[in-house]
Amino acid sequence: MGDPAGISPELAAKLLAADEFRAGANLVVLGDLRVLEQGAKVAGVAVDVEIVSSESAIPDVFDRPVFVDLKNLSPDQVVPAIATLEGGIYATENFRRALLMAQSGRADAVFFTPFNKKAMRLAYEGYDDEIRFVRDVLKTSTAASEFNVLGKLWNARVTSHIPLSQVASAISEQSILRSLTLADQCMRAAGFNPPRIAVAGLNPHAGDGGNFGSEEIDVIEPAVRQALARGFAVEGPFPSDTVFLRAKNGDFDAVLTMYHDQGQIAMKLMGFDRGVTLIGGFPFPICTPAHGTAYEIAGRGIANLGASREALSLAIRMGAEVRARRSGVEEPRLSVACS
Repeated sequence: MGDPAGISPELAAKLLAADEFRAGANLVVLGDLRVLEQGAKVAGVAVDVEIVSSESAIPDVFDRPVFVDLKNLSPDQVVPAIATLEGGIYATENFRRALLMAQSGRADAVFFTPFNKKAMRLAYEGYDDEIRFVRDVLKTSTAASEFNVLGKLWNARVTSHIPLSQVASAISEQSILRSLTLADQCMRAAGFNPPRIAVAGLNPHAGDGGNFGSEEIDVIEPAVRQALARGFAVEGPFPSDTVFLRAKNGDFDAVLTMYHDQGQIAMKLMGFDRGVTLIGGFPFPICTPAHGTAYEIAGRGIANLGASREALSLAIRMGAEVRARRSGVEEPRLSVACS
């Protein structure tokens, strides 16, 4: 369960009340039962879960979701629509334990309802984003990236949470190839074979032949040529103001953008209520809805479940591939740790 002051408890309750996920996955939810019950009350749903006190008490076989009641947040400490230290501690602890379950092989995928970054920073010194936190918990420096997913259209990016003034200097042939490689790997795990990836330019009109910048000529085009030589299904660079139109029309499965908002704006305009964020590059998928904690509608029972439904569905599909690698079973029932 994510940030308790926004719509996360309501979303968690709605997901647990939906029968659609139970046939394909065993759901294990980590959090405080009292917070879940508040979310269920707000959502107007009833949740049917098996309650255990710790991860070690999770049964090997179960027919309904298991809720690990950590008793780690009193509802009295939750102030609606306010980011707090207590809320950040709650969300980071739930997330940490879900990640460790997946790292140990007890879960095949991780899903979380939205976090509030201000609360996370209050609770975890140096918190930049989820990738930094995951690396710290798993004690790894592996290459990883966030992907935005909207149905069958993906957005990958070369740089992420850095100032716009630093983007041009952070782009290199190596960083572009690394991003393309990771995108290809993650998309193949999601069923694309091969994924068709368009590369966006950095400058207006993709530099207009050098009139508006030379990064396309000096860096991006050489990286695309190298990727083609390595067998990737890649084209570009294309002007970023039109490439998403082509991708939306089916010419490409993904667009690799050079910086965060270059792709986020397009993806959220096309489907804010359905967008998914995938953290790729780790041994298991980590998924969440692309929207935030929506403090402005917290407690009103009107949170749209669309993006959370899509995110959990993607975690299940990709987790099945993880499960298959581990067990050799083609269509296994998998376990998803939800925080």
